[in-house]
Amino acid sequence: MIEYNGKSYICPLDLGFETIRGKWKAVMLCHLSEGPKRFLELQRITYGVSQKVLSESLKQLEIDEIITKHIFPEVPPKVEYSLTKKGQELVPALKIIEAWSKKNFSDIINK
Repeated sequence: MIEYNGKSYICPLDLGFETIRGKWKAVMLCHLSEGPKRFLELQRITYGVSQKVLSESLKQLEIDEIITKHIFPEVPPKVEYSLTKKGQELVPALKIIEAWSKKNFSDIINK
């Protein structure tokens, strides 16, 4: 058993998946792998995510040091989210899962 932040995990894989668990986190990370994005841009390209869920997911990814939030000293304030080094290390694994999905579910994806 692995104990981390008051939770128990069965193995390192379980702990790793906790970081991207949920419907939207992995999708947001794929979008951020293309470069920094603003909040509304992420909401627009992540079809179906509510403002609340997007905000909570971004906050958790920031706490987990997967993304960083950069606030520009402007009026009105400009905020961009981008991947940290730790987050960039996740991208190849996400791309492998994406390729696997395209290969094994091509009949569904191409409908």
